Amino acid sequence: MVMVALTEPSIVGACQSPLVTALLSRTHTCGVGPGWHDGDMCGRYAVTIDPALLAAEIDAIDEISTASQASESAQQLPVIPNYNVAPTDPVLTVVARHREPGDVPTRRIRAMRWGLVPTWAKAREDGRPQAKGAPLINARAETLTTAATFRVAAQSKRCLVPMDGWYEWRKQEGAKTAFYMNAGDGKRLFAAGLWSVWKPTGLQGQDAAPLLSCTIVTTDAVGPLQEIHDRMPLMLAAQSWDRWLDPDRDLDQSLLRGTGDATGIDTRQVSSLVNSVANNGPELLAPDDGSQRVGEQITLL
Repeated sequence: MVMVALTEPSIVGACQSPLVTALLSRTHTCGVGPGWHDGDMCGRYAVTIDPALLAAEIDAIDEISTASQASESAQQLPVIPNYNVAPTDPVLTVVARHREPGDVPTRRIRAMRWGLVPTWAKAREDGRPQAKGAPLINARAETLTTAATFRVAAQSKRCLVPMDGWYEWRKQEGAKTAFYMNAGDGKRLFAAGLWSVWKPTGLQGQDAAPLLSCTIVTTDAVGPLQEIHDRMPLMLAAQSWDRWLDPDRDLDQSLLRGTGDATGIDTRQVSSLVNSVANNGPELLAPDDGSQRVGEQITLL
């Protein structure tokens, strides 16, 4: 068992839009292979907390359940539990926003598409954002304030992405082995993230609800985690949440620099079942010595 430390350092209408529904719908026609996110990390994770329970747990307003009750179809809302969250899935996020100008920002649980869509992205003829390359599921902490894609969001649209744990694949002699990382004490993890609000411009955007999307911030892996992958999600402890989320506060650069030491996160090898988005159940979290191989996955795109 490997241990690694945690870093210490309403838009309800969007969930009812046919445009957002289509963009948040999960693609089941092919798998998201472990090599899909080479060079970065966290292309899959698990989350089992109901949004209402999460809201009570962290003293937040649950906008997701409100959206579900107001909509005839909850297809575009996060599926909970989800043991194999994949890029472009609708996911749980935590933001801090004002209800009225000048009041104290409050925490809110919102559904967003995993894969940030920049505000300046152009719209296609059907009103959807143009996709160039793979979804922006990760943002590097080292260039968060300088990368054109993320620096605007880093100023005032920072979020948390709750998860039970995340998956990563170790490359060794041409093979890839899946691992699952979670808090050794069983507590929930909260990854730093950025979010964006996108709408088509001009006539296309007149009746379109905004698309909310997010990305997970990554940093250098520490301790034994480096043996699996060189990157890991930037995890924030509870005492750092308000500093990260506050939309009126400049980004605290110290939150991007800490990485902790090799204590706190359990790491275990799991089955290659996780390679396919078609597989989604608690069995994905079970320890596996690799004796039962499922086969390699094709990539999403």
